[in-house]
Amino acid sequence: MINFPLSIGQLRPWREGDEESLVRHANNRNIWNNVRDFFPYPYTPRDATSWVRSNKSYQQPNNLAIDIDGQAVGNIGFTVKDDIYRYNAEIGYWLSEDFWGRGILTEALPIMTNYIYQNFQVNRIFACVLEGNIGSMSVLERACYRHEAIHRKAAIKNNQYLDEHIFALLRSEYENVTHSAYGR
Repeated sequence: MINFPLSIGQLRPWREGDEESLVRHANNRNIWNNVRDFFPYPYTPRDATSWVRSNKSYQQPNNLAIDIDGQAVGNIGFTVKDDIYRYNAEIGYWLSEDFWGRGILTEALPIMTNYIYQNFQVNRIFACVLEGNIGSMSVLERACYRHEAIHRKAAIKNNQYLDEHIFALLRSEYENVTHSAYGR
């Protein structure tokens, strides 16, 4: 089973029993303000059941629970794109506000990046960050993702047009990274 240790927790597949913790940590407007609208708010038990059910049975999961003290307090995952973008994977993550500022995602992102490049035919991993989410931008920069572009006023959230910042890491850049973020 896929399991990656973190300093104060682990990344692991989603499992039955995570629903209550998921609702408690995901039902937060401050999280929802920084993610896409398909992430529900309010986050209900029905949403949690659906999420866990759709993610618990993969041999090679593309979403992993961020587990601290046995509680699912966040998610890090990716989607491989299709058609002419089929060698691109979009990575995304969220973490309970209770755990912001502790370096958990700074530790988790290189682990997930390594997992993707080791197990999937991907040439580029990218992330889309809404303007104002400085913490997420910092996490990506620390993991050697390059700030590639700003899509001006490309997103709408809370009835406001927002810039979308694109960060990416190419396989060749990942293979050349020699600092400790990737343990290589």
